[in-house]
Amino acid sequence: MDDLVTERLVLHPMSVAEAERVVAGEPADRDRWAPGYPAPGDVEGAAHFLEHCASTGDPQPFGNYEIRRRTDGLAIGGLGFNRPPDEEGIVPIGYALIPEVRGKGYASEALRGLLQFARDLGIRAVIGDADLDNIASQRVMAAVGMERTCADERVVYFRIEWPEL
Repeated sequence: MDDLVTERLVLHPMSVAEAERVVAGEPADRDRWAPGYPAPGDVEGAAHFLEHCASTGDPQPFGNYEIRRRTDGLAIGGLGFNRPPDEEGIVPIGYALIPEVRGKGYASEALRGLLQFARDLGIRAVIGDADLDNIASQRVMAAVGMERTCADERVVYFRIEWPEL
């Protein structure tokens, strides 16, 4: 599968070998990681991806993507689909960036790119959530057009739909 490219970023679909290196925290010579990558969220996402690959096979294009800056090729975070779409065409997403690059619009840009890709694939809706105290993540989802649907004592839930598909 090809990389997804946005204005400043490359969303690189992770292979099993790449995900294994992220979980182990041991880059190969060809890996280009920014200091602080992988962060705990990246490790968690890669581990979940590996579990899915082991149980049902590689879910790409509905798997994990490494977020890389186009200017230097360094991995600065990850995002992806938490599982393939369900029977209604709904798929959940998640994302994370290393702390050093937050606040520069990278998360919104990456998520916008992934949402457009999902729409192009015929996905009917994308859902996501953020901890109640994670205002930055809530702002990212709102900035890309996801609407807050509800909240409980610890999580806020978001959704974007394309009913015409």
